[in-house]
Amino acid sequence: MTNLVTLAELGGPLAAIGGAAYARHAHPAAYWSTVGLPLSAARLLASYSSTMDACGLTVEPSRWRALAVRATTRREVRPVPPRRGMIRPTSTGLRMRLRLAPGQEPMDVAASAERLRHAWGVHAVYVRDVKPGVVELRLVGYDVLRRVRMPRRFDSGLLRVPVALREDATAFARDYRAVPHELVLGATLSGKSMYLRHLISGLAAQPVALVGVDCKRGVELAPFASRLSALATDPAEAAELLPVLVKEMEDRYDLIKARQGIAPGTPDEEITSDVWGLPESERPPPIILFVDEVAELFLVASRKDEERRDEMVTHLIRLAQLGRAAGIYLEVCGQRFGAELGKGATMLRAQLTGRVCHRVNDEASAKMALGDIAPEAVSAACSIAPELPGLAVVGDTSGGWSRIRTPYLSLADAAATCRASAHLAPDVPALAPFRPHVPPVPVEASAPAVAPRPVTE
Repeated sequence: MTNLVTLAELGGPLAAIGGAAYARHAHPAAYWSTVGLPLSAARLLASYSSTMDACGLTVEPSRWRALAVRATTRREVRPVPPRRGMIRPTSTGLRMRLRLAPGQEPMDVAASAERLRHAWGVHAVYVRDVKPGVVELRLVGYDVLRRVRMPRRFDSGLLRVPVALREDATAFARDYRAVPHELVLGATLSGKSMYLRHLISGLAAQPVALVGVDCKRGVELAPFASRLSALATDPAEAAELLPVLVKEMEDRYDLIKARQGIAPGTPDEEITSDVWGLPESERPPPIILFVDEVAELFLVASRKDEERRDEMVTHLIRLAQLGRAAGIYLEVCGQRFGAELGKGATMLRAQLTGRVCHRVNDEASAKMALGDIAPEAVSAACSIAPELPGLAVVGDTSGGWSRIRTPYLSLADAAATCRASAHLAPDVPALAPFRPHVPPVPVEASAPAVAPRPVTE
């Protein structure tokens, strides 16, 4: 009996420790909610003042406060840390606001993020400027990019699609109104196609026209043909489609200019410089052009192909330069993108505001994607491991960058979403000749609901 009691006393704690270790590795979200969150919150509350002092985030108190402390407690006056707000637990970490002391700035807190991470035992600490004098600390309890779980709540809208999860546990949204054109690079099996699937399946439920140029005989975009308004599967078809898009853009500019004919008594709010200022009844639907494997448009084998290449690149550059005001947006994808592709490659890249770089085969590709907007992000893109498909570094011309990872979405599910929303494809008469043919889905013969009975006399 004594042995059983001893075994129970020792086995219980050992089983609990083993279960916690297993949950931390296999189910990090559950481990954080049950074990990690209480421990990190207690550690933060107990060591807040000393940690801020060790990180150099304290300042000398004001003269009146020092006099009050000496008069009431007669103890030594200590440096004052930033005033801490309420700790808000989340499913992935903690959030807390700090009111900075006089003389401090958000960069002071951001510079100490790594030391705060170790002091409070969390996976990462991110600092966000909320308003003058107030910053928000977002503590992430575990590696959220190892097993991606998108947030349940997201503020979506027209031309705004959540496609991935950031490393700070917030959703990364592709917003075409804010970032009109984007360049997406990635080697084979890097997750570039998964990123494209999320984009198309998210946009399929919106009243936008989707146009595809897939020079790999359509193997990437053909499964979504039921939702596409136009599809080109080789350079010859692309050479016919791109001029039509340019002509559509010019027609939309004519529509905008006609609306801009200022007459006496015209309200100022009706004068516009893009399609979004037009009345909803007159506004043409947005068009999003997906170019998969853009290098295929640049490759030439003869003098005739070179002339066609120059025309296609010129059309792409014009769409990138002028398409935003006409409601035409570009999503350019490829494994490799550099100046060696030919004339116009660098000029086209300069017009692509958003940059997404998955794992690439060479450093030059990462530099072409991110080097001109965020040089420090190049090394982060080059360090992406092959066993983490979907992981990417995203940046824009503001200089900011972060790591994201796209959740898994099967091709069958994405294609089913496009089939279910095929009726939402807007009517663009200029693109009608290029609409892909979608064969009808065969219906399996089923048994009759009522078994037939022989007729008897």
